[in-house]
Amino acid sequence: MASISGTGMTLGVEEEFFLVDPDSGAVAAAGPRVLRRARQVLGDLVSGEFTDYQVEGKTPPCGTAAEIEGQLLRIRAGLALAAREEGLRIAASGTPVIDPGGPLPVRADPRHRAGTRTYRAMVDDFALSALHVHVHLPDREHAVLVGNHLRPWLPLLVALSASSPFWRHRDTGYASWRSIVAAQWPQAGPPPYLAGADAYDALAAALHETGATVDEGTLFWDVRPSAHLPTIEIRVMDATTEPRAAAALAALVRAMVHTAHARVRRGDPGAPLCDSLLRAAYWRAARDGFSGHLPHPDTGHLVPAAGLARELAHRLRPALEGYGEWATVVAALDRMTAHGGGAERQRAAYSRRHSLHDVVDHLCRLTVPARTTTGRTAL
Repeated sequence: MASISGTGMTLGVEEEFFLVDPDSGAVAAAGPRVLRRARQVLGDLVSGEFTDYQVEGKTPPCGTAAEIEGQLLRIRAGLALAAREEGLRIAASGTPVIDPGGPLPVRADPRHRAGTRTYRAMVDDFALSALHVHVHLPDREHAVLVGNHLRPWLPLLVALSASSPFWRHRDTGYASWRSIVAAQWPQAGPPPYLAGADAYDALAAALHETGATVDEGTLFWDVRPSAHLPTIEIRVMDATTEPRAAAALAALVRAMVHTAHARVRRGDPGAPLCDSLLRAAYWRAARDGFSGHLPHPDTGHLVPAAGLARELAHRLRPALEGYGEWATVVAALDRMTAHGGGAERQRAAYSRRHSLHDVVDHLCRLTVPARTTTGRTAL
């Protein structure tokens, strides 16, 4: 297939990181201080998050997964340097491994204060970090219809990215506890099947009328048209510890969007999938991760998540080859097959000495690879 990388869809990535104390391993409420330092180098590529335990990095639009990985390395290095100047480290994980206790330090922001008034005690558990992938699409109509095609495959993305087995000093038994916590919100999880942008906007307005959203940005569906960019935003994934794995996931997501968009342009609005069955598939993916089984989107029969990921990659092969990213995605799946997903690797780090601090060290080392701290990656 001819290359489409120069004329295809651009993509961007948003990543949320926890700030951790190197001595205790606990998350630290230092977001504003670290952000001030990081902005001196990275400008608007970094921002605050809902809690002061976190900071966020945002790549510019990129054409290839290799460009995404380069930007992730640069942003992570800048955030790591800013954190180090405050005596801290950064870690990419869906949930904090060690919580210092006490009230959640919600960032001082009028919008977040409004959210706290609206959702009340629900925000006590909202220390969650995710990987968001934006893919350019021409308009909101296309974004909503593409979302219909993505819905059946969202549980697989949960399984592929699952990296939050620990929560408040304990192993939850789940691979992605972030997904379980996020599902409690009235406007979160998989989006419903929708006939187009008008249906999306009508439902969003109705949800806002009930008080379930503060604004468009608090419509937390896992696939949605971006509120401020000409993109579709896929938000279902846990924060991904290794930058090359995050870049590979972004490549896979773009190929999914590219392939779905081609179907939408041919007049295919996507097939509806029962919301209850989809949520059950989410639960299985969150519980068992990459090592578990998922309902097949076509048959409903349980199949190994690893095998389903290979099948999806082969379905997307024309798009992946067109962007020059087939090898990138296959290599990432090979690494996961050999070494496990993020949750499995966190548990392996814990098992050596039964130490949560070892888990935090593992996350910090992989979040900022050695080459980004030795001067070989420019900021």
